Amino acid sequence: MINSRKNLGIKQRALEILVRLTCLYPEATCSLKYSSTIQLLVATILSAQCRDDVVNKVTQELFRSFPDAASLGNADVKDLEILVHSTGFYRNKAKNIQAACKMINQEFGGEVPQTIEQLLKLPGVARKTANVVLAHGYGINMGVTVDTHVGRLSQRLGLTEYKDPIRIEQDLMKLLPQVEWENWSIRLIYHGRAVCKARSPECEICELADLCPSKK
Repeated sequence: MINSRKNLGIKQRALEILVRLTCLYPEATCSLKYSSTIQLLVATILSAQCRDDVVNKVTQELFRSFPDAASLGNADVKDLEILVHSTGFYRNKAKNIQAACKMINQEFGGEVPQTIEQLLKLPGVARKTANVVLAHGYGINMGVTVDTHVGRLSQRLGLTEYKDPIRIEQDLMKLLPQVEWENWSIRLIYHGRAVCKARSPECEICELADLCPSKK
């Protein structure tokens, strides 16, 4: 984790980055489309290693046929596989969605649980998915959502030295106010897509360049 002797300077830099990201992307929000917490959970499971715009096309048809936990849990897994095929890893995703919805129906009264511990019991749900569901479904910040963009940019910005998402999350939780944890993730995702791209970061136009130890 971050060395405590260096923590103060890094924290100040993280807070300044947050201020700038807020100015750059004031309207940033979750780009997945959903009308209920269970739909948010399913869409987030499908978003693993898949673009949100692709997921939104898939869920439009998926939720038309299976709009809630009861119908998803009782669906034929083969039907789910066909519907989610284009998101990749479709067999595992379909199996996890069906199993998670069955558990929600049987153990949680058909409602998506509101604690990180209970969410992590659901098949196909790790901390990233749990954090998204709690933050956008219930307005609860229990952690920092670390996807590929958040992980990559946090490393480039010198806010963590780890590649493991859990350790990255632990570092970021120490640097940022809890109320801003999900705002940080969403805005950093926007910045990663628009400017700080994986292969060709556009450092010459980046508003964070003077704060970034990795700038060209």
